[in-house]
Amino acid sequence: MASVSPPTVKNTAAAAAADSTIRATVVQATTVFYDTPATLDKAEKLVAEAASNGSQLVVFPEAFIGGYPRGSNFGSTIGHFTPTASEQFRKYYDAAIDVPGPDFDRLAAMAGNYKVYLVMGVIERDGYTLYCTVLFFDPQGCYLGKRRKFMPTTAERIVWGFGDGSTTPVFDTPIGKLGAVICWENKMPLLRTAMYAKGIEIYCAPNADDREVWQPTVRHIAIEGGCFVLSACQFSLRKDFPPPPEYYLPQWDDELNEDSVVSAGGSVIIAPSGEVLAGPNFEGEGLITADLDLKEVARAKFSFDSVGHYSRPDILNLIVNDRAMKPVSFTSESEKPDACNK
Repeated sequence: MASVSPPTVKNTAAAAAADSTIRATVVQATTVFYDTPATLDKAEKLVAEAASNGSQLVVFPEAFIGGYPRGSNFGSTIGHFTPTASEQFRKYYDAAIDVPGPDFDRLAAMAGNYKVYLVMGVIERDGYTLYCTVLFFDPQGCYLGKRRKFMPTTAERIVWGFGDGSTTPVFDTPIGKLGAVICWENKMPLLRTAMYAKGIEIYCAPNADDREVWQPTVRHIAIEGGCFVLSACQFSLRKDFPPPPEYYLPQWDDELNEDSVVSAGGSVIIAPSGEVLAGPNFEGEGLITADLDLKEVARAKFSFDSVGHYSRPDILNLIVNDRAMKPVSFTSESEKPDACNK
């Protein structure tokens, strides 16, 4: 596996904490498609490797558990879908996870066993609707909460539901204020502004954009928000997806062989100054690791605080609806995952 590491490695996590520096790892790897238990096994090995290198925070790509269905239209066009489309969705639905549920519990245990903050991209199953979701766990294995993507891009809308403003958390943790924005939602300036207003310091960007043009996007966010940006993307080959005709990639047609690169990764870690600390990696699967000095956030805000001294609320302001928007409400309390899964 390819690996990109910081130039200087400190001896212990305790030493890192003492000088306001934390070690973070971005995982660049691919899903085992339609095989969630195998994907969880792979995730655990990667978390173990990151933890053995002293990482306190491990960030996975968008839809790592459940899979990012790159290139597929699920047999659907406007006004028509093929006879096999619903069965393809059924298999994708079966690979998703429940929150809470057994796979959710395993992720919580993973964070607790390896003593890391775990930020994991999953396909979440809620009834018969799927959501592209990021789950957050702390080093005690406690579930902090989730971020649901509320604006699926183009054909993603065929298979993913729309989240709402109630799942845009920023968690105030001992390693910094931690949150996530998923893939092309990072291009939404009003959403970014809302996250900055919540004080985000470690801005996770699980995504599926492997293009070179993604790099200036995440560098701009780091500078605009005065925050660290951890961009995590899968590296995938054609053989990592089900074979045709079950999983047909029409935009590539016959150009692909088994070892053709379908997603080139490009995972990267960026400082509030815009400096690239580690990556981008376009070479293969691997761990991208850097030491983050949280003092850099205040240094960056000195000259530019987009929701503070550099704002003009008398001219420009933003209202955010962060209430849960449900199609059906009951008077009884909805059951929620336990706050801690030990």
